[in-house]
Amino acid sequence: MVSQDKRLWAVEQLQKKRKELGRLPQKADFDEITRSRIKAFLGPWPRALEAAGLKEKKTVVKRRK
Repeated sequence: MVSQDKRLWAVEQLQKKRKELGRLPQKADFDEITRSRIKAFLGPWPRALEAAGLKEKKTVVKRRK
């Protein structure tokens, strides 16, 4: 399990980049090491953006067959 400090660091990196760029940060906006740490601490990129409060969680409606 990832420590709270590591998750907080990753969230701060994403929020800082959002403020700097004025848009949602993309993976290409980070160097490889930072990007891989963010993904390791917060999960796949869309989930990382959600964890940082930069993107709303997408709700999936399952359809019956």
